[in-house]
Amino acid sequence: MAPQRDAGADAEAELPEYAGHYRLESRLGSGGMGVVHLARSTSGMRVAVKVVHATYARDPEFRGRFRQEVAAARRVSGAFTAPVVDADPEAGRPWMATLFIPGPTLSEQVKRNGPMDEPQLRRLMAGLAEALRDIHRVGVVHRDLKPSNVLLAEDGPKVIDFGISRPKDSELRTETGKLIGTPPFMAPEQFRRPREVGPAADVFTLGSLMVHAATGRGPFDSDSPYVVAYQVVHDEPDLTGVPDSLAPLVLRCLAKEPEDRPTPDELMRELRSVAAAYDTQVFIPAPRTERAETPAEAGAESAPRASVEPSGPSGRSERAERSGRVVRRLGKRSALVAGAVGLAVVGTLVAVQA
Repeated sequence: MAPQRDAGADAEAELPEYAGHYRLESRLGSGGMGVVHLARSTSGMRVAVKVVHATYARDPEFRGRFRQEVAAARRVSGAFTAPVVDADPEAGRPWMATLFIPGPTLSEQVKRNGPMDEPQLRRLMAGLAEALRDIHRVGVVHRDLKPSNVLLAEDGPKVIDFGISRPKDSELRTETGKLIGTPPFMAPEQFRRPREVGPAADVFTLGSLMVHAATGRGPFDSDSPYVVAYQVVHDEPDLTGVPDSLAPLVLRCLAKEPEDRPTPDELMRELRSVAAAYDTQVFIPAPRTERAETPAEAGAESAPRASVEPSGPSGRSERAERSGRVVRRLGKRSALVAGAVGLAVVGTLVAVQA
């Protein structure tokens, strides 16, 4: 994730200068619960520090959730997750520091450069499967995988942000009529049986992420979160544009019933052929050597360059034509009409963006 300049005095006024021994520098991003800053330790090591908003720092229930996030993140280790370096959930403004990973999020990469090509998609899927394996084997369910929670480093994808993760055997506390997650990247059981969400929900989300990476949209696509929720529960996914070699595996991930989805280990076995490439190729090529800016470019917003060329309409249509075995969404019009009825079952949807 590229560092950003401060969004204004109001955005930064409430932030401390230090979090523990880490000096906060440029802002990397922000969400509803906190702000993430690039920071440096006394030795100069770069870290990403998440500092909780002052309002939530005064909320005992939220502080408990943040302790849970820190505990979950500390339990997870692996090549495709961001390791926790330090944390203080008991501070006046609770914070957590993870190793800084230079690189765009999956959301930023697709937005800037278009859909990924097939080799990148295979490596993305293999890396995410391994990350989920490492997360699940310590008894944690992420529950909010989405494009903005996947960083693309040179050596592969990194899963971040355990803000609403929980142990598999813990009791999920939800308010009546409220669900936690991001609708386009939630599994059917997160709408139907939120108290029974397990590791298979993360596998479903992995399938949704792969469709997004391959096409620039999700397998269930609508501007309305209510319609998306209905589609996730009732409709078949639209895999138009997903490469033939990956479509069957992605479709298995998107099975409506958790027991019909592959485990991360099964996904890794299916994708084993790409494992050798990790030692010889970078996942996202390093930025090109910067050339001198022209006056017209000087005022443009700076962003990391990647040597993945943008995919124009012709590139997307070719992928769609090659995808002979795709599953198109069924009953889209009926979903739009029946959305309100279907959502009466799941109650009022509240999407919590991390």
